[in-house]
Amino acid sequence: MSPISIGVLAVSMSVDAFIASLGKGATARRPGFGRAIKTGMIFGAVEAITPLIGWGLGMAASQYVQAVDHWIAFALLGAVGVHMALQALSRKPDDAPAPASVWAVVVTAIGTSIDAMAVGVSLAFLDVNIFVIALAIGLATMVMSSTGMLAGRYLGHRFGRIIEAFGGLALITLGTLILIEHLTA
Repeated sequence: MSPISIGVLAVSMSVDAFIASLGKGATARRPGFGRAIKTGMIFGAVEAITPLIGWGLGMAASQYVQAVDHWIAFALLGAVGVHMALQALSRKPDDAPAPASVWAVVVTAIGTSIDAMAVGVSLAFLDVNIFVIALAIGLATMVMSSTGMLAGRYLGHRFGRIIEAFGGLALITLGTLILIEHLTA
């Protein structure tokens, strides 16, 4: 997987956490830098761990599905991308989460990282360094979540759905590129 593909994947996986952080920042009273970094670290850690879990599950099954692995990667990335885009488009523009405790942030981070686990499963069928990808996803999520908290009071309700929809489209494109690369090789 090229560095550009890893970057696109990392940013795409971070969009859910960014949107959630925008919402949290929009509902928090003047979120400070420390709180933003703490939120980003929680989201980043969870988002880095879940693709590793998914990859492990995928590796356990890889010997049974090696002939169709590219189709599985395409289907999983496409499904996650479609889900993200549809979820973004179906949400009301003024939906905003309530102010949250640390545990609520952890639960939200887990909820937004389920797609990263599915992507981790699909990556098990490709020749990739999962640790580099998980680190990239975790760092991108940390930065985007921290930034989202700080920017939330300005942007959260206005542009969040659009950003999430573009993240879904990026995953669909990545899955399609994997399929095309395999079929033309």
